[in-house]
Amino acid sequence: MKRIRIFDTTLRDGEQTPGVNLNIQEKVDIAKQLARLGVDVIEPGFPLTSPGDFEAVQRIAREVEGPYICGFTRAIIKDIDETWKAVKDAQKKCFHIFISSSDIQIKHQLGKSEKDVLEIVKKTIYHAKQYTDEIEYSPMDASRTRIEYLYEVIEAAIDNGATVINIPDTVGYSTPVEFGELIKNIRSNVRNIDKAIISVHCHNDLGMAAANSIVAAMNGAQQIECTINGIGERAGNAALEEVVMHLEARKSYLGIETGIDISQIYKTSKLVSKCMGLPIPANKPIVGKNVFSHESGIHQDGVLKERSTYEVIDPKIVGRDDESNILLGKHSGRHALKIEAQKMGYDLNEDQLIKLFNDFKELTDRKKNVSTADLESLITEQVVKAVTETYTLEKIRVISGNMDTPCAKVVIKDIDGNIIEAEECGNGPVDAVFKAVSSVIKEAGDMILNQYSVSAVTEEIESLGEVSVTLKDGEKLYTGKGTHTDIITSSAIAYIDAINKAINDKNS
Repeated sequence: MKRIRIFDTTLRDGEQTPGVNLNIQEKVDIAKQLARLGVDVIEPGFPLTSPGDFEAVQRIAREVEGPYICGFTRAIIKDIDETWKAVKDAQKKCFHIFISSSDIQIKHQLGKSEKDVLEIVKKTIYHAKQYTDEIEYSPMDASRTRIEYLYEVIEAAIDNGATVINIPDTVGYSTPVEFGELIKNIRSNVRNIDKAIISVHCHNDLGMAAANSIVAAMNGAQQIECTINGIGERAGNAALEEVVMHLEARKSYLGIETGIDISQIYKTSKLVSKCMGLPIPANKPIVGKNVFSHESGIHQDGVLKERSTYEVIDPKIVGRDDESNILLGKHSGRHALKIEAQKMGYDLNEDQLIKLFNDFKELTDRKKNVSTADLESLITEQVVKAVTETYTLEKIRVISGNMDTPCAKVVIKDIDGNIIEAEECGNGPVDAVFKAVSSVIKEAGDMILNQYSVSAVTEEIESLGEVSVTLKDGEKLYTGKGTHTDIITSSAIAYIDAINKAINDKNS
């Protein structure tokens, strides 16, 4: 059985998803969960992007054990030196050095020649070798690079100390057969390739990222780079859950395995979705709501007789509990709640449990039964809550309908305990609420609503509504989340959460 390494770039490439802006604690929480998941390498960010990114990478390097912590850096000497400062305290550390290799990017993006780039690769990798023996080199846009030059630059990288050669399909241009042939040709034509691991990093612009990654592994790649839920720039990256579960489901055919603890997949997917404010599409493979749902009568009949007739994996092996019917109600105690949380894999501290219990009791006043999905939503909100709450929503009242102009009254408490009230009207109930909040919180005056989305936790009429609000403040984006059975209240909570994140960022 061939062992493939899984390199996770959720916190670097994944965070480049438009509208996503994680705070430091959220990054640390996700990195710790990725370690529990069993990834071999974590790329926790681009340290030189901002002081906040540097601090997040440094904290992850110091606090997360198990995987390699990989410092992503441009092929520039001073960048390598600074990136080392961020990752040097990790138990296991490495560099990921990148520079474009395709004619189109060398000419139009770098304004250099192939010879110039070759010399930069040699010099920067040799320089990085003074810090660590583990160095990954990426010839960016490799799938569109002149093949003879690609061989040359890879050989030079290995001669100067690279131990991993990453072959990126940077713009998702390749097809599976073509990409597999590229990996096979590199193995056959690069004289020193036996001294390095071949990695692949596939984007999903044409929907081929997971397929290209798997075919690359079939042709000799030893590492696959991916993200949770397939997030990332443009159409995203190869989705870790899709790649890993395809290899798992077809292990006897492919002869390939990973070190991933697949029972942690669903929990990791939900945590990333919650932190990033990116709802998981219902039809998303492995982790989507509809993946193990059946409406067709023929499918229902088959699944009732034998699940494997229409399901190629058991949802329980990825940590889903689709068959469970947890009946929690207003008479349940805190101990029962703690036990159910532990069954779902969450170890809550006392403060988190008290807050969860209060939120749970409020929810049972609004709906008869609390489902597993409801409980997980409440728990995840406690786990990922890291921002200082400069403002909190105390009360809200909204008048709406087609007979009156929508108006909203909000009561907000600031960090000093002061109570502030405001009432505003708008084009709709959400608009009225946002205007009322903005009139109370003066810091929100310059912020622009960039994105607003609503999703239901479950399908029932009393379902919790999850709202994601992204605000633009200057050049920065801040995403807030809110959960409540009333979506207008969820909207107010999410809006204030985004404002709090912006205030925290300015004060940090």
